[in-house]
This record gives sequence, structure tokens and C-alpha cells, in this order.
Amino acid sequence: MKIHDLDHVAIHVKNVEPSCEFYRTVLCLKQIPRPAFTFPGAWFQLGSVQELHIIGDRKDPVFSHNRGNHFALRVDDLDAWEHHFQELKIEYRERRSRPDGALQIYVSDPDGHYVELFTPPPPGNST
Repeated sequence: MKIHDLDHVAIHVKNVEPSCEFYRTVLCLKQIPRPAFTFPGAWFQLGSVQELHIIGDRKDPVFSHNRGNHFALRVDDLDAWEHHFQELKIEYRERRSRPDGALQIYVSDPDGHYVELFTPPPPGNST
């Protein structure tokens, strides 16, 4: 038995369209085709092979936090992302450094799901 990859992350949202606008505009994700399910939703490309699946009609509260439920996206340039968020007037958590040297910022979507954007630690840093 073998697990090959993480295929997708699914999040439950109250209203699909504001979430789609956030993931398209704020996180610059490409929306991709979705099968014709009987419930509302949308799919987005994450990197080269993973996907984000948005499922609509959430009724329950979201419990997400940078130290709790969240998902992380490896990016190439945190300066550019911070500038992008500032231009859009999007609130985000200030940049911080992990003990291993990786740099992180966090933003939350319209439902309060936290998304981490990070750059990996410098090569050779195994702290």
C-alpha cells in the first residue's frame, strides 16, 4: 500500500461566488472545470497537480487559525504577495520567520479559512 500524493484540499463555504472572487483575485488561482455535482461549488488549480475544492452552502461556523486548521501554499516571492495584498487592501498577518528559516504570512478568505503563504528555509538550514 502506498499514498502517492495530496490530490486536493476541500473547504466548506457559505457562499461560493465571494469565495471564488477571493481565490481568483486575492490568491490569483486559476479556476478549473468541475463535474456537475448536485451542490454548489468550484475548483481551483493549486500548483502543478493539486486542487482546491470549494463546497457551498456551509451553515456551521469555521474554526481556522494560523496555528490550527489551515492550508499552506509555497510561493516564490513574499515581498510581491505582501505588495499585492496591500494594493487590494487585504488584511494579512505580518511576516514571520519559522525556527527553520522559512518565512510565512497568512490571509483569511471570506469565511475565515486561513491560508499560509510561505517561502522555504534557505538551503542547508536543518534547524
